[in-house]
Amino acid sequence: MISYTLRCDQGHDFDSWFQSASAYDALEKAGHLSCAVCGSATVGKAVMAPRITKGGETDAAPMALSAPGSDAERALAEMRQKVEENSDYVGDKFADEARAMHLGDAPERSIYGEANLQQAKALVDDGVPVMPLPFKPKKKLS
Repeated sequence: MISYTLRCDQGHDFDSWFQSASAYDALEKAGHLSCAVCGSATVGKAVMAPRITKGGETDAAPMALSAPGSDAERALAEMRQKVEENSDYVGDKFADEARAMHLGDAPERSIYGEANLQQAKALVDDGVPVMPLPFKPKKKLS
């Protein structure tokens, strides 16, 4: 396992673990990396100092990767939790579900999911009240 400090094009730094340097390279090349703070897909390795310990020495326990490290990360984690607890995940059916609710063909409820740029633009152009989330949804269908 290897830990890298990553930085997005918006200047957010965050740490992430990878199985190996080549695993990181493969994920980066495939575009599967995103900022833990803002969701930007433009992410790369940040300048970082190696963590070296001498035999028997231990550093303070590192912060868990799942724990938010800044006020912005905490706020984003709280927002994600509220969205996930109070909305239905509809996956790639988001545009269809949002449009059906807007037209009165489906009961109104809070939903979240995924839409491509064309679908999102069409919803906005048609007056469907939608907004992008500042994080990528966890892919789960209930």
